[in-house]
Amino acid sequence: MGRKSFEQFGIEERCEISRRRQAGESIRQIAAALDRAPSSISRELKRNTGATGYQSVYAGEQARARRWQGSRLLRDAELQARVLEGLRRGWSPEQVSRRLAQQDLQISYESIYRFIAAQIARTNDFSWRLYLPRAKSKRGFRGRKGGSPAEHIQQRVSIEKRPKAAADRRQAGHWEADLMLFARYGQAILTLHERTSRLTAIVRQPSKAAAPVAQTLQALLAPLPPALRRSITFDNGTEFALHYTLHQPLGLQTYFCDPHSPWQKGGVENANGRLRRWLPRGTNVEDLSPDQLLQIAQIYNHTPRKCLGFKTPAEVFAKVLHFKCESTASSPRQRHSVRK
Repeated sequence: MGRKSFEQFGIEERCEISRRRQAGESIRQIAAALDRAPSSISRELKRNTGATGYQSVYAGEQARARRWQGSRLLRDAELQARVLEGLRRGWSPEQVSRRLAQQDLQISYESIYRFIAAQIARTNDFSWRLYLPRAKSKRGFRGRKGGSPAEHIQQRVSIEKRPKAAADRRQAGHWEADLMLFARYGQAILTLHERTSRLTAIVRQPSKAAAPVAQTLQALLAPLPPALRRSITFDNGTEFALHYTLHQPLGLQTYFCDPHSPWQKGGVENANGRLRRWLPRGTNVEDLSPDQLLQIAQIYNHTPRKCLGFKTPAEVFAKVLHFKCESTASSPRQRHSVRK
């Protein structure tokens, strides 16, 4: 008697349910007459009964509305606009989702990712990927290998000897540094990243040479109180070969990742990936003014982060800086260097 697979109720069956229900028949009597399971009849009545009782036309409309499988962002133009506005600001789908949740607007970040992927598949317009922080049309990680000049760096100290306080991010003042390189030979931007607050500074470099990199690092960190310049971690690039010149003037320790292990300074690597949204590899750095770089740094440092409880790096660093310096006002040079 029972059906092997479930089938949706048709208009004829709904008319019969309505007629028999009005005649006072029980759920089991209706189920037997329609060769349906009593639970199916019960569920149909529970879901699709309106204020005036069970009506076949109204029940069909309710069922079709629930079966609509389109993206919520396509159905809700206002929510779509809010989401795209956040993505244009450089926020990740998760950051947009959590920020909207604070405003009582619920949309999961997976729904945002699926919406972008669906638009790319439907329109074959890959410009939709630019809404994502890494601007990738497919999600996933693509690693790469390279050589390492670690054995040629003087006074190199392995990351294994770095204090545990730096590794767990609980103590402020531990930094990471890296160079962002571009398609045009010799163009580079130095990235300096504080591990606790995720505050990031970016400064254009004249080249990959070690001397100007060391000078820039000293200029950025010198205005900070000693408690906020405890250590700095590098990869094994030759641009950091003069790291030891920072020891005495800044009073900080320098550490290096293991060869072929840039993930050991994951904070600045993550920052570089996010910054590529505004500084793709094909960028001509010579065309960027200091004000433009400052604006990019400001956008980055004022973007809420999940790891910070959806506070911004600028908010967290300001709190740390105030705690360390108490009422000491930051100088113009410091504000320019840290680029909050």
